[in-house]
Amino acid sequence: MDSEKFQAMVEQATAGKQLPDALYLHKDAFEALPNALSAFIHNVAKALKIDDDNWHIVKLSKNDFRLSLLSYPTFYTDAYPSLKQSVTVDLTKLMHRVTDYEASENPPILHRKELMILPSHPAYPDFEQITQEGENAGLYENSRLIGFKQSWLNLIKQHGYTLVDGRLFRSAMVEDTDVHTIDRHKTAIVRHSLSAPMKALAKNSYLSGDYSVFDYGCGRGDDMRELLAHCIDVLGWDPTHYPDGEKTHSDIVNLGFVLNVIEDIDERLDALLGAWELADKLLVVSVMLGTEQFISQFTPYKDGVITSRNTFQKYYQQSEIKAYVERTLDEQAITIAPGIFYIFKDKLEEQAHLQNRYRRHQGWKQLTAPKPPTQQEKLKLTISQHAELFEAFWMTCLVLGRIPANDEFEQSETVRELIGSHKKTHKLLCEIYDEADFEAAELARREDLLLYFAMTLFEKRKPYTQQPEALKRDIKAFFDDYKSALTLAQDALYQIANPEKINQACVDAHTMLPASILNDNHSLIFHQQYTELLPQILRIYVGAGLHMYGDLENIDLVKIHIRSGKLTLTTYDNFDNSAVPFLVERVKIKMAEQDIDFFDYVAEEKRPPLLNKGLLLGDDVEQQSKQRAFDKRLAELLGVSHLQEVLMGRAMFERRLREEEKVVNGHKLLIKRVKNE
Repeated sequence: MDSEKFQAMVEQATAGKQLPDALYLHKDAFEALPNALSAFIHNVAKALKIDDDNWHIVKLSKNDFRLSLLSYPTFYTDAYPSLKQSVTVDLTKLMHRVTDYEASENPPILHRKELMILPSHPAYPDFEQITQEGENAGLYENSRLIGFKQSWLNLIKQHGYTLVDGRLFRSAMVEDTDVHTIDRHKTAIVRHSLSAPMKALAKNSYLSGDYSVFDYGCGRGDDMRELLAHCIDVLGWDPTHYPDGEKTHSDIVNLGFVLNVIEDIDERLDALLGAWELADKLLVVSVMLGTEQFISQFTPYKDGVITSRNTFQKYYQQSEIKAYVERTLDEQAITIAPGIFYIFKDKLEEQAHLQNRYRRHQGWKQLTAPKPPTQQEKLKLTISQHAELFEAFWMTCLVLGRIPANDEFEQSETVRELIGSHKKTHKLLCEIYDEADFEAAELARREDLLLYFAMTLFEKRKPYTQQPEALKRDIKAFFDDYKSALTLAQDALYQIANPEKINQACVDAHTMLPASILNDNHSLIFHQQYTELLPQILRIYVGAGLHMYGDLENIDLVKIHIRSGKLTLTTYDNFDNSAVPFLVERVKIKMAEQDIDFFDYVAEEKRPPLLNKGLLLGDDVEQQSKQRAFDKRLAELLGVSHLQEVLMGRAMFERRLREEEKVVNGHKLLIKRVKNE
């Protein structure tokens, strides 16, 4: 059975509840399916060791090679039976996911049961009457809210009915005594930078302009304005601040910190389902997280709290919100950060994300499929059946650069039950994946730690007993003991005073970095974003200078002086967008003297220009080729080289332009037009 044959047979079904993307059918009505499909479903259940008593409804996908075996043990006895368990089987990947709803207070429920059995079944007339009662009561008008038990019961109550033995009867509306007016409008805050979910999208290259974005619950629209400034196709809607915004389909829909401020459980569900419906490729869900101790300081209200500003907040646990999203959408929620999740509607996009985010952030090559292990067949089968689990373990090894301790991997107990110790698991995975990736991660982590210890030598040293447990494990794994780590760090720190080693490292860096300017035997200039790519000795050199200054957040360029033991940091006016940025501030750090000189250029007419900016832009920068072509034309005009650093005052720069009757406009040199007097 392949995907094409599967979908063709699903189309041949003569009964069942038909949805745009799926077919629901009770197993008592399987005679309405082609015999081959019916037998295939039973074989899948048998292969997964699911007894006939533990599944009753099958959900067949119309678009994918996927089915779900759903357990509704009270299908024939309850008017609206609750889902006990769902087993979703991805037949392409040969993987399955089990979701247990038995302990859930708000499980999915079934409606229109008559569609899932045959008209000849004795229960068909009763089921048809139950559905007709609901339609007459107006309960099916908003299909988003009827799929879950609590929402369904609330809807029945709101329409003036009550359930008696599963049938609808008129009742007086019972007024809610727990009435509290929430100031919803106060939940939207003013932002001066991108929100956390938007930053996550930017980090994962989703804000490059290739995707349209819809901000569902956009608040005051700060994120929208920022994205529009970057020429990104973005729209938004908010019930308070942007009520006239049109809810429209987009590649990416952001539901950012919306679910946690809605006190009504039905409206909360409607927001999640509404956002999911609008997403063509990806839904981003983010909420506020909180501990029990933190939540206890507020006044309880419904399933959340009332804050001091009279706003509602439901602070979630990480596992709680993940489970809620997955149960509601019946899709996997990928954890991006605490409280932030990606849910992909486009499965190809999902696979691309999983591969690219690991390659991008950790610098390793993600394989599209694991190499077959050389261990016994049982371990092969175990790893293929639990691919997500072991990929997560492998990624943890790469992040740490070592084998994680039991408490450093959330599913450690499961790993040890399936394979054995973490050490055995790591050894096996090194045969399946590319061991060179781990060796690179191991080396990178060791260098990072050595840099950290070198910087701690400038401060009062903490004893080993006061170090965090994770750091103690790092010390043991990479250096054997604390004393050895400090000795190596001290040796590395001494090396930065050796001009010959610094010179050689600068030569090496010039060939390694995406872009830089090497002034032979004098200095190396590079953009601060490439600092982490420097050889270890230069990272320590820069780190030693920054120990006196701070971080590089507002710095554009870094200049390492090879012979003088100095470090220069420069900031330019509009470095990213200007073809000729002008120097705003220069900081010279004299490490030997432990002193810093600050030079600011407040007067614009005295700000020197940065010529040959293109030499400092790597291939990863979109403007590189345009900038370098401009630099060459400008250098010819000024009579200087376009292949090395050029120092020129602003007065000289502007005089040469006047002499040539030219002005800089973007990345163009235009003829200066003189107005007639």
